[in-house]
Amino acid sequence: MNMENIEFVLPSEIEKRSFEIITKELEALGKIIPDEEAPVTKRVIHTSADFEYADTLTYSENAIKIARDMIKNGAHIVTDTNMAMAGINKNRLSIYGGEVHCFMADESVAKEAKERGVTRATVSMERAAELNVPIIFAVGNAPTALISLYEMMEKGIYRPEFVIGVPVGFVNVVAAKELFLHSDVPYIINRGRKGGSNIAAAIVNALVYGL
Repeated sequence: MNMENIEFVLPSEIEKRSFEIITKELEALGKIIPDEEAPVTKRVIHTSADFEYADTLTYSENAIKIARDMIKNGAHIVTDTNMAMAGINKNRLSIYGGEVHCFMADESVAKEAKERGVTRATVSMERAAELNVPIIFAVGNAPTALISLYEMMEKGIYRPEFVIGVPVGFVNVVAAKELFLHSDVPYIINRGRKGGSNIAAAIVNALVYGL
């Protein structure tokens, strides 16, 4: 076994070293990320080891400030998977009065979705809309969650205050993201097929850690 290329880093320094490498490689690639957005984009790259996010992560005007102001004022996070909910630092969020919700595994949600012939993500977003709190939606898996939110907005039933739209996959994924890219709802969207629950959680954590 050849150990020559192994870099010995203290456990407490691994994350810091990772971000140093990310910053250096972005510079080498000629990628310039606005200062406000850099912590979020870099954390997504840190989570995925995928530098393409430097090109595809898209932010509406003042998105970072809007999201962080919402969190500081006690906004809750609604995810479309338990994986994303598990990955969000709930202790840090709770400092500001925020909580994380995911309705996907609720038996009543599954029952209603089956009866109506819709996805659980659709019903979950409808349940979230009934919460009487400001919400940041963090969607990393189900494009139907984004579609449901958009349809409620179009019908005048509910308007999301902020959307993190990073579902991964092939069916309706790109089109669902495009809905919010062309809306007036503040957003952080990853264009294209890439994303995932881990990416949604990473974005939320980056927003919280920056406070």
